[in-house]
Amino acid sequence: MNKILIKFLVIFFILTNNIIAEENIMILKLKDGDVKIELFEDKAPNHVKRIRELASQGMYDSVVFHRVIDGFMAQTGDVKFGNSSNNNYDLKRAGMGGSDLPDLKEEFSDLPHDRGTLSMARSQDPNSANSQFFICFKAASLLDRQYTVFGKVIEGMEFVDKIKRGNENNNGSVSDPDKIITFK
Repeated sequence: MNKILIKFLVIFFILTNNIIAEENIMILKLKDGDVKIELFEDKAPNHVKRIRELASQGMYDSVVFHRVIDGFMAQTGDVKFGNSSNNNYDLKRAGMGGSDLPDLKEEFSDLPHDRGTLSMARSQDPNSANSQFFICFKAASLLDRQYTVFGKVIEGMEFVDKIKRGNENNNGSVSDPDKIITFK
């Protein structure tokens, strides 16, 4: 009887862990392929909740990568001005907007800004993150403990690497930018 119970518990544990793992995964669909992202709900619960909320409403779909700096990062997520399929779309203003939801309090952690890290963009105010985020092309330790890390690319970084780069002389602004196809 104990062997059956132990087998049941092992199977239950495996299934439960797989379900929990899948809940912390999102797929960012780009023009070149799918990017699998692990979310760090334990480190940034409110930021993860915000990303999931906006993604579940389709708010990130068709949002451009408005600021892309080679060797640094690709920034996106302006759901107000950066949605290329929306009437409010204005590439000149992309990066200046967010969602209609209130800004988030910082959730800085000991997670480093390594290659593939997803972190929230913000103004000078540490408590001003809203909907915009960036993906690091390379490690950027200067950002550690100053921006909220909420996830990391675990598959498909080669597709992030293909995002169109911006103008180095204009803070990485991109003409005819690539965009998020879907974020689920």
